[in-house]
Amino acid sequence: MPRIDTVVRFGAHVAPVVLLAACVPAAPPVPLKAPPPPTARPTLVGPPIDATSATPRPKRSDEPPAALLNAVQALGAGFQGQVAISVRDVDRGWMVAWNGDRPHPQQSVSKLWVAIAVFDAIDHARLSFATPVTVTRSDLTVFHQPIRALIGPNGYRTTVGALLECALTRSDNTCNDVLLWKVGGPAAIRRMLKEKGIDGVGFGPGERELQAKTAGLVWRKEWAGGWGFLQARAAMPAADRRKALDRYLAAPYDGATANGITLGLSLLAQDKLLSHGSTDRLFRIMLASKTGPLRLKSGLQPGWKMAHKTGTGQELGNLATGYNDVGLLTAPDGHRYAVAVMIASTRQSIPVRMRLMGDVTRAVIRTAE
Repeated sequence: MPRIDTVVRFGAHVAPVVLLAACVPAAPPVPLKAPPPPTARPTLVGPPIDATSATPRPKRSDEPPAALLNAVQALGAGFQGQVAISVRDVDRGWMVAWNGDRPHPQQSVSKLWVAIAVFDAIDHARLSFATPVTVTRSDLTVFHQPIRALIGPNGYRTTVGALLECALTRSDNTCNDVLLWKVGGPAAIRRMLKEKGIDGVGFGPGERELQAKTAGLVWRKEWAGGWGFLQARAAMPAADRRKALDRYLAAPYDGATANGITLGLSLLAQDKLLSHGSTDRLFRIMLASKTGPLRLKSGLQPGWKMAHKTGTGQELGNLATGYNDVGLLTAPDGHRYAVAVMIASTRQSIPVRMRLMGDVTRAVIRTAE
């Protein structure tokens, strides 16, 4: 049974699990551009305060607001489907959660961990934003991949920075998978998660194998691009597909807990995972995300910001799986909250799912004011 977790101190450990990407609505292809260089603007994750001129912030309690505890419990209990909610105050350390320690499918939320691994490689001079990359047709994956239209017979020449921006802001599966193998593959991501203390988050086998296994298939290299996979999946008996999907939901190959994800976001926001410059640049790219504008971001109020990453899994009939949004919510005064809403499975419509996510954001903002 889902439960409401009252108070958990920041840094508490949760059980490890597994992860990877997904599909989102397609968008017309555009040439990839590298993200702009960092500027001297205040960082998204807590602008510095000039002690000589800034107005002191009001003292916040180290305990979670009772109203937020009640709101998270009501939202979790009232939703028809398996959902996990986690809200963590980055600066004070308290956390509230509903079903927060149960592994849920991540789908494209996993692109966040690939991005952190890429930025870590950049911090250690193993890569740079300008590192050239040629993406070929054999690199293509499944579902949402706008870069596909740009790849000719000789491939498409681009850079690590451009791939990173497209993977995060447009959730391009191929861009993400190319970066994944550039930093050493799934094993390297799992090792990074362990070394950096991001408990409760694991990593799956890569986009193509993940989606094939979820559908009850074994990936074949001639399916690169996705059409062969879709045809093979469509030819499967419905009962076989449902059995494979049930296995995935029972123990997601790309599973993570909502509490583990907000832990990772909090460590990132505190500059404990990357250099400050890389942290700032990563959150700025996430702030510009084009996916899921009506999920967590639908609850924003004037002056509040949400740097986020969505995830969307496969559907079977009217059963939707892996419908997620996670991110860093920043108040007008710079106070920060890590938020994760993960819907493992539901038969509720998209507007109902989006409303739930927006309501979580609204609850945080309402209790913070």
